[in-house]
Amino acid sequence: MVVVAPLPLAGGYLTNVLIFVGINGMLALGLNLLLGYAGQISLGQAAFFGLGAYGSGVLTTQFALNPWLAMMLVAVCVAAFAFAVGFPVLRLKGHYLAMATLGVGIIVHIAFNETIDLTGGPSGLSGIPNLSIGSFSFDTDLKNYYLVWGFALVAILLSLNLVNSRVGRGLRAIHDSEVAARVMGVNARLMKVQVFALSAFISAIAGSLYCHVMTFISPSSFGFHVSVELLTMVVIGGLGSVYGSILGALLLTLLPEMLRAFQDYDIIFYGLLLVSMTIYMPGGLVRGIPSLFRRLMPARGSENA
Repeated sequence: MVVVAPLPLAGGYLTNVLIFVGINGMLALGLNLLLGYAGQISLGQAAFFGLGAYGSGVLTTQFALNPWLAMMLVAVCVAAFAFAVGFPVLRLKGHYLAMATLGVGIIVHIAFNETIDLTGGPSGLSGIPNLSIGSFSFDTDLKNYYLVWGFALVAILLSLNLVNSRVGRGLRAIHDSEVAARVMGVNARLMKVQVFALSAFISAIAGSLYCHVMTFISPSSFGFHVSVELLTMVVIGGLGSVYGSILGALLLTLLPEMLRAFQDYDIIFYGLLLVSMTIYMPGGLVRGIPSLFRRLMPARGSENA
């Protein structure tokens, strides 16, 4: 389905929207590993997303580094930064942890605005090259679609492998009860920091893809509102579900585009939908849709009888 989805669209605006679904899906997936499986809330994912984007953008425009090498180097550096930050920050719990990660996001966002000589400040950074393999350049929407979704599918497969492994069981144990997990021999502190770094790594890759697809970035794309949107995607799609992350990203990326026709009323429909889903599908789309079908099937059976 991913392979044939853009073919009827023949490129253009809708293909560009699907590219953003892939990028948002990777970001939501990284956050879901941290929040849905390990139970550690983060309001600073936009910081790692932005560091990935600006890292690749600066290295390729100002230091003429190969974009692929820049992407990998930046992703590793962002993961190392998250690992270092995670040790003190992940000692906190609940709203204290949320506020600490929010602080990290705000500091990084301010840095993007203030380091004008390096990042361009509020005016943004332009002239970022497209990714290429030899003479083949990812310079069209259709090419970028397959590029982004290629990375997204790899992230999905690796995440599925992770959550179904011993590490995934350890993360779920931490989510249910950190004390019980420690008693059973799980190194909870190290595992939380590791999944925090993995989440940052995936977000940084998504950021690098974003900058090379857009070829222009500005601090406004990595503000606090992005972290909130990602959190909403994870909750709506389904906490603790790899596929739920993609469903949440799909819905909350397409929904604003579909509601543009309603102009000033789109935010009302958007809010009503989110509230309704929170009430009637608290487990998210990935659990709510099968549950809804199970409710409807007996009703239809009784009508036929």
